Amino acid sequence: MAAKLTNKVDGLDVCYPIVPDVAGLERIVPLGVKTVQLRLKHALPDRIRREIGESLEVCTRHGCQLIVNDYWREALSLGADYIHLGQEDLADADVPTIQAKGARLGISTHSDAELATALAAGPSYVALGPIYETRLKVMKWAPQGLERVAHWKKQIGTLPLVAIGGLTPERAEGVLAAGADSLAVITDFFTHANPEARVRQWLAWAERSRGSAAATPGHPLGRP
Repeated sequence: MAAKLTNKVDGLDVCYPIVPDVAGLERIVPLGVKTVQLRLKHALPDRIRREIGESLEVCTRHGCQLIVNDYWREALSLGADYIHLGQEDLADADVPTIQAKGARLGISTHSDAELATALAAGPSYVALGPIYETRLKVMKWAPQGLERVAHWKKQIGTLPLVAIGGLTPERAEGVLAAGADSLAVITDFFTHANPEARVRQWLAWAERSRGSAAATPGHPLGRP
C-alpha cells in the first residue's frame, strides 16, 4: 500500500525528528531533514530565545521547517511560523494571537475530550500518542494502537494527523496505512547508538514513501 503524505504546504514531512536542543538539531538537520521540532524543557528565558533563534538560522540554511514546542511567545517574537502545544500549554496560550501572526499550530491529543479541545482551537494539525509504548518517559496514557489512529483520522477528516510514540521504521508503514499523515520520532533515534545513522534510515524510508505516493494516481504529490 502506498504511503500517504501530508500536503507539503502544511510544512510537515512524512516523518520528522524531535530534538531537545539546538545542538541535537545541528547534528541531524544537515543530513536532509525537512521538518524538525525543537522541544526544550525547563529552560531559562535567555536560553529559550537563544536556542529558538539559532534553530531558526540552522533550519533556514538547510531548507528545513522548524516547529517550536511550547514557547509560543518567544517563537513568535523571533519569527517562527510553526508552534506545537500540549494540552496544558494550550490552556494558557493566546491562540488568536498565534493565528493572527500567521503561525501554524499543532496540538497534542490523547483522549476524545482533548481532541474536542484541540479542534475548537482551529489547529493546523493534530498529534496523537503514544501509538506504541515509549521508553523515553513515563506516560500516563496507555498505547493508543493502530485502531485509535484510524478512529482519530475519521474524526478529523482532511486535517493532518501526526502520530508519535514508540515509532520505528519497521512500524512506520502500518501507522501510515492506519491513517496518520506524518510520524514524529524521538526515542528511536535519540536512544540509538548512532543517532545520525538512524536518522538516515528514516530519511531513506521517507524518500521511498514519497516515490510511492508520487506514483499513486490522484495523490497530491503525483499531480503536476
